[in-house]
Amino acid sequence: MENCHKLEDWLSWMDTLSLHDYVIVDNFLDAQRLQTVQTFFQAHLEAFTKAGIGALGDHVIRRDIRGDYTYWLDRKRDAELDEVWRLIDETLYIYNRYCFLGLSGYEFHLAHYPQGGHYDKHLDQFNNRNNRMISMVVYLNKHWQKGDGGELEIFRKDGTSFLVEPIEARCVMFKSAAVPHAVLASNKPRYSLTGWLLHQPSALGQFFG
Repeated sequence: MENCHKLEDWLSWMDTLSLHDYVIVDNFLDAQRLQTVQTFFQAHLEAFTKAGIGALGDHVIRRDIRGDYTYWLDRKRDAELDEVWRLIDETLYIYNRYCFLGLSGYEFHLAHYPQGGHYDKHLDQFNNRNNRMISMVVYLNKHWQKGDGGELEIFRKDGTSFLVEPIEARCVMFKSAAVPHAVLASNKPRYSLTGWLLHQPSALGQFFG
């Protein structure tokens, strides 16, 4: 089956991630996949639930820390996203083939930040669950422009940080345990497909923030 992206592009992205711990890829979703996931997103908005922080018994709702709503995806139930799942499969394969990460699963959700929604600085790991290796965020925001808010702030090891604009079809991938990040307050609804490539698959993704 034909790959979603060219191998030389993947290798360039992997080199960047290896060097900086993150990589930003524009037009990661083609027009067809983008339309499919955007349509699915809008059709399921009423099923989104308030996101929390922590895992298992530590899971709590903290609106002062995190203001988004999520819809956890299930590959069997959400079969209409088949082409999106295929792209995720390709991503997993590339990381295993060329970065030797030994990944064996993933978990993804759709994320909706309403106006004013934000997420304070954090790492994508938990004290009692640390199998998230690579974080992925794919933005679904039509006609995003400066002033709309919702930028991803990535904190570097030298103490500096920079902002990533949540432009439609842009993908940000980074090492989950190595890249602190935050989501700035949104001035309009902000949409994304967000997930993690895992050392071991989890059947409990819906319980994690």
